[in-house]
Amino acid sequence: MAAKEASAAAAAGVKATRVGLVVKAAMDQTVTVKVDRLVRHQQYGKIVRRSKKYLVHDRHGNAGVGDVVRIVECRPISKRKRWRLLEVVSKAE
Repeated sequence: MAAKEASAAAAAGVKATRVGLVVKAAMDQTVTVKVDRLVRHQQYGKIVRRSKKYLVHDRHGNAGVGDVVRIVECRPISKRKRWRLLEVVSKAE
């Protein structure tokens, strides 16, 4: 079922979104966002946390280290940058 929905969403032009934590904001108009997801281990059944880092285009420089942000898939902006900042969900304390 999920594979059908995913292919239908791709055909409709719906962009993928993720929520993650900004871990680096040292580059100009770019932040590094770590996105965590929970998956079940195939053999043992234990829930395991997997994470991936994305380079995200931040045109206005709104995001800082420690902020929780929502990112959306977009066209390739550079060699490794294929995501852009949609909104800052919560600012770091």
